Amino acid sequence: MKQPAPGTKTYKENQKRYEKYVNSITPSHSLLLNMAKAFLTGGLICAFGQLILNTAMTIGADRETAGNWCSLLLILSSVILTGLNLYSKIGKFGGAGSLVPITGFANSVAASAIEYRAEGQVFGIGCKIFTIAGPVILYGILSSWILGLIYFIVHLMEVM
Repeated sequence: MKQPAPGTKTYKENQKRYEKYVNSITPSHSLLLNMAKAFLTGGLICAFGQLILNTAMTIGADRETAGNWCSLLLILSSVILTGLNLYSKIGKFGGAGSLVPITGFANSVAASAIEYRAEGQVFGIGCKIFTIAGPVILYGILSSWILGLIYFIVHLMEVM
């Protein structure tokens, strides 16, 4: 079927119908509701971490050991929830609130490993697990090296 020429009445009617169709299928979002869900989700993850920290300190761990246990259990929980396909549901509900740094990063690493497990242990999980972690580690080390070099030069010049 030949398309109507731009500027004609038929063309404009088609444009209006198309815009109406797009508006009818485009989901609408409430910014305040999304912010509240993100705040609730992130807050619950952080409250769970604080519960782990307080519990570890109550049973006799010092602050550093309690922090290590907190990190370990948050990562473990995130990986288990990812493996059970529950973390994606939390992410759909809470949006950015589920990206609390330690659990969000653990989820992204575990999800990429799970996605490529059919390709085998080495070329699937072994290679693809670093699709997310690799750049983070690379740029983390690179930026810390550059900042260390800047600090060294500034310290040599006795500016600091």
